[in-house]
Amino acid sequence: MDETESHGNPPEPVPRLPREEVRRRVLVAAERVFAERGYADSKLEDIAHAAGFTKGAVYSNFGSKKALFGAILEARADAELAAVMAGLDEAEDVSALVDQAARLVALRIARDTVRGRLGLEFATRALRDEETRAVVAPMRRAQRAAAAGAVRTYTERAGVTPPIDPELAGVILHCLTNGLSMEHLVDPEGIDATTSERALRALLGWLTGEAPS
Repeated sequence: MDETESHGNPPEPVPRLPREEVRRRVLVAAERVFAERGYADSKLEDIAHAAGFTKGAVYSNFGSKKALFGAILEARADAELAAVMAGLDEAEDVSALVDQAARLVALRIARDTVRGRLGLEFATRALRDEETRAVVAPMRRAQRAAAAGAVRTYTERAGVTPPIDPELAGVILHCLTNGLSMEHLVDPEGIDATTSERALRALLGWLTGEAPS
């Protein structure tokens, strides 16, 4: 009997997960932990365990708890923008374009309260913590730039010239969306999906020359 037979076949090497898959699993686990415990009471050890990795794997992919928290908010914002832009393909005219965009954003404000809570908590921490601000500020700038890009695409598709430049319109849209999200968190009956939709439609209608109904 040879050595292989006496000791059995050596185990197959465990394939390493692609980096993007590791990041995705950590983000999913972190989002759940942060939502349940809040930022201050969440530990990277717990997030790593929930994702099935070591704490070192979390650090190597995100660098810090603040950066991981910011990555969650950024991913959710990117998903919202992608959903809105994809939904606009269904619009047949300017009025439908306005209605579709306002409805999609309003529904995400009403349904995605996890993002709203996490965003509000992170922004509050940024007021008092320079390191947190260093994560939040670039992320918010990128989101405002993305909003400006969406306005530019949106008005071009509608075939209209907005009354203000897209960069300023992006700032207004970004701040309105964040404000509606925050108000919905503290007063969900007063600022519901319908109210948010009406507010967004008023702004988008003004940008495209479509008077709100």
